[in-house]
Amino acid sequence: MVNVNNLQFGIETFGDIVAAEDGHLLTAGQSILQIVKEGELADKLGIDVIGVGEHHRPDYSVSSPEVVLGAIASVTKNIKLATAVTVLSSDNPVRVYERFATLEGLSQGRAQVMLGRGSFTESFPLFGYDLIDYDDLFNEKLDMFTQLLKEKPITWDGKYTQSLKDQDVYPKTDYDGLETYIGIGGSPESIIRAAKNGYRVILAIIGGQADRFAPYLDLYKKAAAQYNKPVYPVAVHSHGFIADDEDEAVEVAWKNIKANFDRIGLTRGWAPMSREQFDGETKSGSFYVGNPEHVAQRIARTIKLLNLGRFDLVYGAGNQTAAQRERMIELYATKVIPRVKELLSQEVTA
Repeated sequence: MVNVNNLQFGIETFGDIVAAEDGHLLTAGQSILQIVKEGELADKLGIDVIGVGEHHRPDYSVSSPEVVLGAIASVTKNIKLATAVTVLSSDNPVRVYERFATLEGLSQGRAQVMLGRGSFTESFPLFGYDLIDYDDLFNEKLDMFTQLLKEKPITWDGKYTQSLKDQDVYPKTDYDGLETYIGIGGSPESIIRAAKNGYRVILAIIGGQADRFAPYLDLYKKAAAQYNKPVYPVAVHSHGFIADDEDEAVEVAWKNIKANFDRIGLTRGWAPMSREQFDGETKSGSFYVGNPEHVAQRIARTIKLLNLGRFDLVYGAGNQTAAQRERMIELYATKVIPRVKELLSQEVTA
């Protein structure tokens, strides 16, 4: 049974380059400033979380999300500040801890770490890592980060990380430690690893129906019980676009989400997205596209189906304009979220 009172709603951006009204693309710097503006807007409208992605390629503007989140922290009061995700495999766990502990202090306890192996691979050669070690890098660095979260002197000797002997790491956090999620793409091993280490889970559902993830949630609960770890409310993030008019929402999303997925597919061997595939995702799959009522109905169904504690909508995919992005955030906060809560409350009292 969904706890409507504790349900959280977030937005996430991967840092897509913003389009001007005349169609030309803004610079990376201009796109970053737009994200800060959107974070401020989301905070004023009462959205719970904003997540910013990390990428190292020309079609995205943000390679250092903690810097952008720090800027958002300076113009907001309540919204949680998350990455989506931090690619721990090609980063240094000590530096990741230090950066987020700094953000935690700057934002007065609003920092969230979302760790992942990374669905893009550009960061590995960029920082001197071999993709052949993809899984081992994440496993070892996650183990090290888990020790760092205890905020006590650490002694460590790893294959892919530095050796430390009774080393303290600073700054310490002033609040209840760093709230940390593991981003899961859908492998049982990832779910079990997160549960074993006592982490919260956020599922990246970027294709297909949400129903197929129900077994993973059961596995998370069973693994947490086996390792005597807490079971946290599970979060999901998926792509979407909202507009006042249904047809406008569909056409804007079709143009931009298709272009985004097709561009990524060139390096991954995906076939270009067909209109039939897109329509299937918007009607019963993982694209939450349409007017506020349509999107609210679909989000409510997913939350109920998976008994979620949080739903994050990935916005801005492709080269949407600032006006389109801001209006989507407004509709999500003022129309969709209240309607989702209303729908779920009706289920509870029925």
